Amino acid sequence: MSARTIVLAAGGTGGHMFPAEALARELLGRGLDVALVTDRRGQAFGDRLPGVALHRIRAGRIGAGLVRTVAGLAETALGTIEAARLLRALAPAAAVGFGGYPSVPTMLAATRSRMPTLLHEQNAILGRANRLLAPRVGAVAASFAATGGMPAGAHEIVTGNPVRPPVVALAGAPYDAPDDGVVNVVVIGGSQGARVLSQVVPAALALLAPALRGRLRLAQQARPEDLAELRRALESCGIAAETAPFFDDVPARLARAQLVIARAGASTVAELTAIGRPAILVPYRYAADDHQSANALALEEAGAAWVMNEAVFTPAALARHIETLLAAPDMLTKAAQTARRLGRPDAAQRLADLVVAAAGGSNGASRPPREDAA
Repeated sequence: MSARTIVLAAGGTGGHMFPAEALARELLGRGLDVALVTDRRGQAFGDRLPGVALHRIRAGRIGAGLVRTVAGLAETALGTIEAARLLRALAPAAAVGFGGYPSVPTMLAATRSRMPTLLHEQNAILGRANRLLAPRVGAVAASFAATGGMPAGAHEIVTGNPVRPPVVALAGAPYDAPDDGVVNVVVIGGSQGARVLSQVVPAALALLAPALRGRLRLAQQARPEDLAELRRALESCGIAAETAPFFDDVPARLARAQLVIARAGASTVAELTAIGRPAILVPYRYAADDHQSANALALEEAGAAWVMNEAVFTPAALARHIETLLAAPDMLTKAAQTARRLGRPDAAQRLADLVVAAAGGSNGASRPPREDAA
């Protein structure tokens, strides 16, 4: 077994890859070698971290219908055989899964080989892949203090959700409550925006009093196909705005924001709490197991955000909400302070500590203590 190599297994979406990338950076900084097993969508990971060896294996997506389920199971079985061969060749000290169906074959092979294993769950509800794997691994590193769907007997330790270095650099940046001057509003809907935000936000801002509209400085992500209509709508009501399919400097924009309107994906929630910014959260209604609602409610119940489900996310309702919040800067300041207290900007270090500790033993023999890693 190589004492220097850690295998990370993750689906290719940003929600899985961002924390995997953050952990990889931390492990590389500690002098360890890192290998990533993912699908084709995760290949860009290697461009951002040249020191990480990238591997692809088969992985079946289990979906509705008998044919798709059988095909998915067959692909997963073949992928598990491929993963077992890969793990024998790499002889890693430990394997860490970040969820998503491409992580399943590698983590199944790792648990069968009895090597030290961990999972990381980004959301407030355990994802389906992690739910399958949780009873088999040494521990589940959780992002939230109470994670729904955790199987009986699973070993849960709260570490937080690792965030990117630019977010860590701005962790706890002072919050400037809105006064009578400019109000910076940031609207983000994941890496490619969200259509409902592009439709509702400009319509809501158009309903605000002209004096308030004139104070707003908006930065909004939107899908490329929605940009032209979004820009026309914002121009028609006189809103000063920057719009783009993707902002490279989201952490800096969050740090400048007095109010954020966003989806409630795991990475967004982790970045909001790490930097400490108040938000109106609009969960994606079709997220698996409605995990975005669980993420958003965890922040709302703590007093760090306000949740507007899509059913009530109308221009009139959003306009009233914005007016209420901007008229009560103390509410925004309190939410920002609460968000900051919830944040765990050192989550990558906490998770790396668990990985290093687990790599010192084997499943069931040298397990991390059953407690919050704080």
